[in-house]
Amino acid sequence: MPRKGDRGERKRAEKAAEKRNQKKASRLRAVLKRRKPDFVRQESWRYKRVKGSWRRPRGKDSKMRLRIGGWPKSVKIGYRSPRKIRGLHPSGLKELIVNRPEELGSVDPDEFAVRIAHAVGSRKRKEILDKADELNIRVLNPRRVKELEESEETGV
Repeated sequence: MPRKGDRGERKRAEKAAEKRNQKKASRLRAVLKRRKPDFVRQESWRYKRVKGSWRRPRGKDSKMRLRIGGWPKSVKIGYRSPRKIRGLHPSGLKELIVNRPEELGSVDPDEFAVRIAHAVGSRKRKEILDKADELNIRVLNPRRVKELEESEETGV
């Protein structure tokens, strides 16, 4: 019969194994991204009015739709990244958007990285950054606000 201490060790071992698998998958994603072609819209290189952003070729006689050699590759499911790391930040952490410093209390620094929301002002941004430093949480967009720091130093 397993004791309580054994369960914690097993969980840590499973977490470490999962982390190794994740690293392996992220290396695989990097290799696959290098191999993946740039998907461009058909005839975008020919006409200025046709932008390069991807659109599926649908024409009846479209060479790209028929996958004829010499034409750009089309988007297919096979180019997708591995399921375990899909949607993760390149650092291997899940992203979490934060609006207030209080939201950092429930964040696990080993599993999540924080991105400060776009609408957050400079004062609250500074509070979030200070609390994140205190809790050892990685902030993905840490841009410090210079005006706020300078005004605090001068006491204005």
